[in-house]
Amino acid sequence: MTAITHHISDDLLDAFVTGNLSHPFAVVVAAHLSLCDTCRARAEAAEMLGGALLDRIAPTSVSAGARDRLLDALDRAPLPRPPIQRSGIFPAPVMQALGGQPPKWRMLGGGIRQQILSADAEGSLRLLYIPPGRAVPEHSHGGLELTLVLQGSFSDSEGRFGRGDVETAHDEIDHQPIAGSEAPCICLAATDAPLRFRAAIPRLLQPLFRI
Repeated sequence: MTAITHHISDDLLDAFVTGNLSHPFAVVVAAHLSLCDTCRARAEAAEMLGGALLDRIAPTSVSAGARDRLLDALDRAPLPRPPIQRSGIFPAPVMQALGGQPPKWRMLGGGIRQQILSADAEGSLRLLYIPPGRAVPEHSHGGLELTLVLQGSFSDSEGRFGRGDVETAHDEIDHQPIAGSEAPCICLAATDAPLRFRAAIPRLLQPLFRI
C-alpha cells in the first residue's frame, strides 16, 4: 500500500477528539484514522493530553439541568474512536454509515455515481465512484469539503491523492479531480455547503443530485 501523505489538519483533529466536529466530517475523519497510523497516534496523544488537563481541574457540583445537557451532548456525539476493522475497501465507520450493506449507487452521468449517506443542516456525506481517467466537473466551494480516497486515486491542482489520503478543500480552491487510470476511484466526501460548478449543465442538475 502506498504511504499516506495527505493528513487531517490539527484544527479538524482537535475538533474531532473533543466531539465538536459535525457528523459528516466526523465520519470522514474517523475513516481516515482507521487507515492512518500517523493521525491515529496524533488523536490518541490529543486525548491523553485532554485527559491530563481534566485531571488537574478541581471537581465542582453541577445542576441537574447541566448534567442532563451534558448527557444529551454525549448521546449526540458524532462518533466514538474509530475501530480498525475493515470490510473490503470500506473502513468500519463507512460500513456503519452504509448500515452494513453494499453501496446503492445512483448515476450522475459519464459513469460517475454516488450514494448520499446523510444530508441535513450540518452538511452532506456521500460516496463517489469515478471511472478510471474520468474527471468530475470543475468546481469551487461555498464552504469546506473533505474527501477521503478509499480505492484508486485522483489528481487535481493540489496533487495526487491515493487510498487513505484526505483532500481538504475550501472556498479558495478551484479544482477538477481526475481519477487515476489504475482503478475506479471511490471516495468518501463531506461538505457543509453546495459546490460551485463552472459549467452550466452541472449547475442545472445540482438540485436533482443534491451536490
